Amino acid sequence: MLSTKLSGPLRGFRSFHSSFARPFTIPFLPKIPQKPGGVSGTANDSSYMPPESKSHGSYHWIAERGLSLAVLPLIAIPMVTTGPISTFTDTFLSLVLLGHCHIGFQSCIIDYVSERVYGKVHHYAMYLLSLGSFISLVGIYKLESQGVGLVGSLKSLWDNKPVEKKEEIVID
Repeated sequence: MLSTKLSGPLRGFRSFHSSFARPFTIPFLPKIPQKPGGVSGTANDSSYMPPESKSHGSYHWIAERGLSLAVLPLIAIPMVTTGPISTFTDTFLSLVLLGHCHIGFQSCIIDYVSERVYGKVHHYAMYLLSLGSFISLVGIYKLESQGVGLVGSLKSLWDNKPVEKKEEIVID
């Protein structure tokens, strides 16, 4: 039987264990007071079921998995080719990466800044994510139309060479 006083290599071992689970909270965000155990009503009440929606269910899951699978070959294309890739492929890679990152950050906000605990802060975080994604879309447009594109920018960073702008074709 293990005594309460530990000596030798086991000294301090019990300090790593806690007797209760601490929920994850973000210290600087205001929280809504919760009922004990996070339970509304009694144990015999039926739980709230959100309305069924394919756009928030199977379609959302299919789109998320499709973006995740599309990222792999689009990232492999610039690694395999030595020359510049087409503008369409570069733009598609940028948009797929943006969509993949948006869905990932959206999942983090839903998981860690829940509406039930943080209230309006959850909505503000979602609005900021949407605003950031829109600004990123504008940046992708500028990078693709006036710059060398995403892959060209990354290659210039990798090779430590200055970025050269695309030459504009003037049709007389």
